[in-house]
Amino acid sequence: MDSFIGISYPALFGQLMIGLINGSFYALLSLGLAVIFGMLHVVNFAHGAQYMLGAFVAWFLLNKLDIGYWPALLIAPVTVAIFGALIERFLLSRLRGKDPIYGLLLTFGLAMTLEGTFQYFYGSSGRTYGVPSALTGGLNLGFMYLPIYRGWVIVASLIVCVATWCLIEKTKVGMYLRAATEKSLQTQSFGINVPLLITLTYAVGAGLAAFAGVLAAPIYQVGALMGQNIIIVVFAIVVIGGMGSIFGAVATAYLLGLVEAITKIYYPQGSSIAVFVVMAVVLMIRPAGLFGKE
Repeated sequence: MDSFIGISYPALFGQLMIGLINGSFYALLSLGLAVIFGMLHVVNFAHGAQYMLGAFVAWFLLNKLDIGYWPALLIAPVTVAIFGALIERFLLSRLRGKDPIYGLLLTFGLAMTLEGTFQYFYGSSGRTYGVPSALTGGLNLGFMYLPIYRGWVIVASLIVCVATWCLIEKTKVGMYLRAATEKSLQTQSFGINVPLLITLTYAVGAGLAAFAGVLAAPIYQVGALMGQNIIIVVFAIVVIGGMGSIFGAVATAYLLGLVEAITKIYYPQGSSIAVFVVMAVVLMIRPAGLFGKE
């Protein structure tokens, strides 16, 4: 038996691999959104633009400074994280304590400004970013052919997601972060710099988006609007997982990546709306999301 419900096993496993790869990008972006919303209660519409910035910083480093993929994997997220820290420090901090709609509108306007600026200077067409030589080629697993770089994307995404979860849930720094967002005045009374923690939290979220952008650059073309094509799906995933739930965001991202891939096999026309159908069903049954608090 060389097929599964009319689909050959190589085609099935290949499509599931694409689903895992998409899920890896969804997970990193959803994680950043969940961290920012869960800790700061800010709906960060600039997240897609920060993902785009990460890819463009890597592209600039390679083409302008001849700095390759591996240094860019560190430099780009740190650069975008610093940019994110400045946004929080000089813009979002002024809206702290006000209606969340102001933060949403601010980050939405920021996203439009960044994407419009890059589109003006670099157009809408994408730019290629080569796969690093150490990750070229592929592995024959018998049932499918696995490109090494795509396997690396899945592994890197899992490592970063697990490390971020451990940082927030299992360390003293994470304990301070949770305390600062839930009981800010009491936390400050213990001598903890709460505004700095909040700024660092936003910076970490922006850095995660940039890290995803660098990983995506060799697979997708680097373009000004690349964030628009993914961020709406990521927002839907965060809602399904439960707003502010870190585990929910990551688990749902991988799951929905596979659901999207399976839908492409059996009903290609519906693959682009599969995530939103799932979101509608989940919200009717559990409005707080799968892992969110009521």
